Parts: sequence; C-alpha cells; structure tokens
Amino acid sequence: MALDELELDNNLGNVRDIDAIDQLVKVNGLHIIDVGCFNGGLAKALAKRGATVLGLEPDPTQAKLNKTAELPDGVTLVEGRGEAIPSDDNSADGVFFSKSLHHLPAEGMDKALEEAARVLRRDGFLYVMEPDIRGEFSQMAKPVHDETIVRAQALVALARTADTLFGEVEEFWYTITNTFPDFDAFKQRMLGNTFNKHQEEAFKSAELHDNFEKGRDGGEFRFTNLMRVRLYRNPK
Repeated sequence: MALDELELDNNLGNVRDIDAIDQLVKVNGLHIIDVGCFNGGLAKALAKRGATVLGLEPDPTQAKLNKTAELPDGVTLVEGRGEAIPSDDNSADGVFFSKSLHHLPAEGMDKALEEAARVLRRDGFLYVMEPDIRGEFSQMAKPVHDETIVRAQALVALARTADTLFGEVEEFWYTITNTFPDFDAFKQRMLGNTFNKHQEEAFKSAELHDNFEKGRDGGEFRFTNLMRVRLYRNPK
C-alpha cells in the first residue's frame, strides 16, 4: 500500500531514509549511536553530515566484516547489542534504531529503549525508523520474509516503554522505493543480509514469484515500502 492511499499526518513523501532524517534532525557536531548498524551505511551518511557515530552490530558475521571495512573519520563500528549499549550515562546526543528495533528479541526491546534513554543527554533524541507491514515491498516478500509479528511487537514496546521515558514524541511517515532488475537480484539482496537466516529453497515459492511479478514496471521491478518514524525528545 502506498502512502498516498492512507490518510496519515506528517507525510514526508517518497524519499530516501537519509532524506527523511535530514528533514527531521540536524546531526552536525553531534555524537550519535546507531543501534543495529548493519554494514555502517547510515553511520557513514551521518558522518558526512558532521556527526561522530558509534555503530553497534549484534550479528557476529556482519560485525566481523565491519572490522575490516574502510571507514571515514568519525565512524566506529563494533559488535554490540541495544540491550547493553557500551556508552556512559548522558553521553550521546542521538540514538538511532534504523529498521532494527524489530530485529531484537521481543523480551529485549524494552531494555534497549531504556538503554537509549540512559545514554542520551537531556536534550538528546531517539529516532526509531520501522517499516510498516502494509508497504508493497513488505507484502510482496511475505512468503519468505514475514515480519508482521515482530514489527507489531516493536510498536507495542515503543508504546509501553519509550512513550513513558520521553517527554515528547512525534510520528512521521514516508515511502521508499525498492528497485530490482530481476528476481535474482531481489533474492541475492535478501540472502546477503547475514542477520536473516533465509534458505535459498524458500525463494522457489510460486506465491513469492507471483507477488514479485506484480511489481514489473517496464524493464525493472519496483516496490514502495511504507516507513514510520517515531522521534522522541526530552528523555526523563
């Protein structure tokens, strides 16, 4: 489902993740913690905007790859988890969960949000970016990658914990567009995420292939995905 099909407040339009961030927060000169940093893509983008960034990656395979990666000044990537952020109290200006909160175990989500509030300075912010299951890409990928339950658990944790830890919260929406030249490119992208334990056999699903075909647009395949941002300020 596309964003323009829903009646949602604070619609940022069809933009890249980093463009949405640029509209909502300014990070120049700030110390940022990126929880669930994957390969450091967001951390590098934030560093280009003047931030110093500590990226935490819980997956040992990806964290090992990060150790050998060339990183720009201001970016440090380490193996670590949101449930135990390796930073002092009141030491960070911003904490990002970029499509990562729902990857935590359900029993660890509340602890991770408490950790974010702990490490933030009094004027700091928590930026939680979560895909909405109604998005075209999310619906297309369901036969092999159904995150309905875990994304719902993340929203419950935000309401139960983050809403009580911060004095201010705003919600924003936007869409991103995922483009693939063919089905194999989609499959390789999904299999290449080390934190997902997909089996190649699952990609033979007839339902998945039918879903993918619906995204044909000329010589490529396009799927929008609906994104939700919760921006929290004034940690208590």
